[in-house]
Amino acid sequence: MEITKQFLKDLVYQVNGAAIEVHKALGPGLLESVYQRCMAKEFLIRGLSFQYEMVVPVCYKGVELETDLRCDFFVEKILVLELKAVEKILPIHEAQIISYMKLLSSPEGLLINFNTVNIFKEGQRTYVNELFRKLPEE
Repeated sequence: MEITKQFLKDLVYQVNGAAIEVHKALGPGLLESVYQRCMAKEFLIRGLSFQYEMVVPVCYKGVELETDLRCDFFVEKILVLELKAVEKILPIHEAQIISYMKLLSSPEGLLINFNTVNIFKEGQRTYVNELFRKLPEE
């Protein structure tokens, strides 16, 4: 399957919609694991394929290493999704998602913090992998 900008845009829209739905139902203040389970349920409802708590492969000097590195979701095998339930997003959270995107060759990633009043305005950040800047439009 060829990844296009439009496919990625639509996928981000669906994932953001799922996060808004979960946040609307639960609000802020719960554990990250609760939001993860609800997001998984929402993805199933929306017919999205995903891997949950996926082990991120780390290749060092030509050797794949066994690590405990896991991303929350890898949606449709192209979009990294990291969920947080924290007071504020820190630089380490941003470094984490950027590293996952590089290791998984993902064109885009979403970092969603459920511990906000308005998840869409305050709790969602999008990251673009520079290696994929020139995706086809359609």
